[in-house]
Amino acid sequence: MKITYKGDYALKAVLDLALNYGSIVTIHELASRIQVPFKFLEQVLLDLKKGGFVESKRGKIGGYFLAKSPAEITIGEVIRFIDGPIEPIACVEKGYSGCTDLYKCVFRKIWVDVGRATSEIVDNITFEKLVNEVQASTEAVVYQI
Repeated sequence: MKITYKGDYALKAVLDLALNYGSIVTIHELASRIQVPFKFLEQVLLDLKKGGFVESKRGKIGGYFLAKSPAEITIGEVIRFIDGPIEPIACVEKGYSGCTDLYKCVFRKIWVDVGRATSEIVDNITFEKLVNEVQASTEAVVYQI
């Protein structure tokens, strides 16, 4: 699995919107907070909108917001939508028939296990969990004298 810049920016955008769940965030605020070029973020948000992850509101008080609860969105869903399959090699994907050595290949089982392990991780991390981790880490930095 390789995460592209677009995939990385999409994950950061969804996380920021999850941190601000229930609010409308302008694209300028979002670009500034996650440090992404404005024009590139526009493209990412359009893709996320097509994927049903975000919605937008036009107008003076317009912007972007999550289309569903952060608890309902996993990082695996976003990665697959933006960057495609997470399997480490094509022969692991369902329905693959491009290799005549497929059933004798000793490496395929390894790649299946790697893909399964990766899926197990990314499909069980919701943006709600990430929001909780961010909030816990910012609350943990409390200094008292």
